[in-house]
Amino acid sequence: MTDLQVADIPVLDRRTSPAASRTSARWTLALVCVAVFMLLLDVTIVIVALPAISTDLHASLDRLQWVIDAYTLPLAGLLLTAATLGDRIGRRRVFLAGLSLFTLGSLGCALAPTSLTLDVTRVSAGCGGALLFGTALPLLGAAFPDARRRAGAIGVFGATLAAATAVGPLLGGALVAGPGWRWIFLLNVPIGLVSLPVAFRKLAESRADTPRRADWPGTALLVGGLLALLFALIRGNSDGWGSGLVVALLVVSGLLLVGFVFRQARAASPMLDLGLFARRSFVGVGLSAFAISATLIASTTYLALYVQNALGFSPWNAGLRFLPLTVVSFVAAPVAARLTHRVSPRIMIGLSMALVAVGMLLETGLTGSSSWTHLLPGFVLSGAGMGISSAALTAGALSAVEPARAGMATGVVNTLRQVGVAVGVAVLGAIFQSRTQSSTGHRLAGTPLSHHSGTILDAVGSGAGTLVARSAPAAVRGQLADIARAATASGLDLVLLVGGVGAAIATVVAFVLIRRS
Repeated sequence: MTDLQVADIPVLDRRTSPAASRTSARWTLALVCVAVFMLLLDVTIVIVALPAISTDLHASLDRLQWVIDAYTLPLAGLLLTAATLGDRIGRRRVFLAGLSLFTLGSLGCALAPTSLTLDVTRVSAGCGGALLFGTALPLLGAAFPDARRRAGAIGVFGATLAAATAVGPLLGGALVAGPGWRWIFLLNVPIGLVSLPVAFRKLAESRADTPRRADWPGTALLVGGLLALLFALIRGNSDGWGSGLVVALLVVSGLLLVGFVFRQARAASPMLDLGLFARRSFVGVGLSAFAISATLIASTTYLALYVQNALGFSPWNAGLRFLPLTVVSFVAAPVAARLTHRVSPRIMIGLSMALVAVGMLLETGLTGSSSWTHLLPGFVLSGAGMGISSAALTAGALSAVEPARAGMATGVVNTLRQVGVAVGVAVLGAIFQSRTQSSTGHRLAGTPLSHHSGTILDAVGSGAGTLVARSAPAAVRGQLADIARAATASGLDLVLLVGGVGAAIATVVAFVLIRRS
């Protein structure tokens, strides 16, 4: 979900360290790539496992949303602070702490007996992921002081990140269909246990020459504001958007996020340089990064529920049907990376968002009789847009600022990507649940099933699809399955429409705000 360029690195640490030896540098590259592959794989691999998690742990839609958001929220909120912490107390030390925490969190996820326990352990894994992601680039910068060798290392690193996105759904489908969904988390444990002693022995310590202080009050305000916002969005349908709890959460979120902005404006060492947002080009890049995550990437959560629970595909077959999206993205990313020095970021980012918008809009028009091939053209186009954006957004962020701010700029863009996933999953989930329930209620009216509408509405609204018909009497099982499939298609259709319109708006914003050169 992210791609990086050589220019990200020099501003982070120009100092030569013991890690600059060839052997040590190769070990550093391998360890960093393995760690970041695991943490980004955890964003995509879980998607096709959601229906199985829902069935096994009796999880409602809001619990499924937290399986995603409980991981991406700390990953987003702690990313910049983790980088600052590594600059100050040592990147190797923070990396080892992150690897330990991520491994323990993954083990907790694999053993979780309830959906609440799974959400809590996902938070732990997300915190570990933030420590790993925040120190990855500085570690490479210290290990590869030579620009030519560093270019090769970043090429390998970027390919690793693209691969994590590409293989996630298919690998997740294979594990869920085989040993079970718990193995999507358990897979990280032996890798982490092997990597820890190797990292302890092979990674060299490095720090920034002039480290900034970690902004803990700013971090608390940001994470607290986002947490309150996500709670409000996820609870809105069930509690009512005008309920005291939801309104209070929205007010608290607004106050905390405004407090975060004031803190960044006044702090001696802010975690976020607000001066970046005075630049139109950077605002355009940042909004595009947020938009592609909040629309395309977030929508895959509900696509997975539809493909498995409404269309009836197994997790493995569902993963296969996501390949047009992920493989096209994987192929497009390196091609786009080679063009970033020749084509304006304005064109590259605008084109990527336009492809996402057109692709998502092509996927709309779903009905109860639609097959998965209806999604295929949209998968191809939106996958191309996602792949182009992974390279173009980083290039756009770097072109919008002077070299001294390159590290902060790319860090902010990566943070906005993760915030976009978290917020998008919550917003699109509210839309999906509301439309699915209203469509189900409309179709149940006047049928013998209307007496059980409350239970059916809750189940279909949680993405259960045709599974709700399994426990129904044989006489109405087929009718209920048809109603659930059509209602789920209607809910996903609205999700794709809102996502496509959002991506189209982001396309216009990109062309208007990002400079031509």
